[in-house]
Amino acid sequence: MKKLINSADTVLEESLDGLAAAHADILLLGADRKFVRRRNLKPGKVALISGGGSGHEPLHAGFVGHGMLDAACPGQVFTSPTPDQMIEAAEAVDTGAGVLFIVKNYEGDVMNFTMAAEMAGREVASVVTNDDVAVEKSTYTTGRRGVAGTLIVEKMVGAAAEKGMPLAALKTLGDDVNRRTRSMGVALLPCTVPAVGRPNFTLADNEMEMGVGIHGEPGRRRVPLASADAIAADILGAILDDLEPSKGSEVLLLINGFGATPLIELYLMANSAKRILDGAGVTATRFLIGSYVTSLDMAGTSITVSVLDGQSKELWDAPVHTAALRWRM
Repeated sequence: MKKLINSADTVLEESLDGLAAAHADILLLGADRKFVRRRNLKPGKVALISGGGSGHEPLHAGFVGHGMLDAACPGQVFTSPTPDQMIEAAEAVDTGAGVLFIVKNYEGDVMNFTMAAEMAGREVASVVTNDDVAVEKSTYTTGRRGVAGTLIVEKMVGAAAEKGMPLAALKTLGDDVNRRTRSMGVALLPCTVPAVGRPNFTLADNEMEMGVGIHGEPGRRRVPLASADAIAADILGAILDDLEPSKGSEVLLLINGFGATPLIELYLMANSAKRILDGAGVTATRFLIGSYVTSLDMAGTSITVSVLDGQSKELWDAPVHTAALRWRM
């Protein structure tokens, strides 16, 4: 194992310290590094809190700031945060309008965020994301996994919260964005968890895992390595069959890298995906290309399609200022 670490036991703590130092104008670390919070809170705004196992950076801590999250709770690598982290984060960032939890559909995350909501002693609602069309059940989930579509929910709900939308309406919006969003990924190479020191699954040189999960969970099938066009066609075929956008629909296209995929390949995949969407009568009018929901050093990509309307386009275009996303401020 070759990694830029000092000790497998201190990876998360030292990484969080670096994040806080580099972006001190945007965020602060909570006590004992239990959460990352927005430095400047907006009184009267619903507080948005997300979180999950580390190893998926910049999700979620990289999206703390104006226009997105008020706090993020990081667990150890691929391990859910504990309820006390969410409770303390809620106490730190709730300015009186209530708290919305945005939770990926993994059993540990859902259980711990649910416990936190019950114990927080304040008004809390939750949105659970489940955008992955690859499988209905996997190692960590009952039902579909929450993956890169979580970023889209956080961005759109974050923009609405910034405008003063109340808690119940934000939950309705988050659920709606989740319903209009689908994702699926492919792995070319596995990732290595620092504490384990070896790849968490194996792939032959001529194999890829279609529908892989962001923790390396098995996907739909293991198949021979194919061209970018063929991979995009396979993934988008599954997404469009499930999402069923009407012809003439406008969509947001997110081409996400898993941590070890260069941008030249991600933009190539964007080109392939756009041509396939065009052929289906669906127009990508918003794009996001880059590594935003990663799996440590996995090589591969996921494609996310989210159907847009007038409100969602406005929310996506709204200003955002976080460590990982910054535009139109």
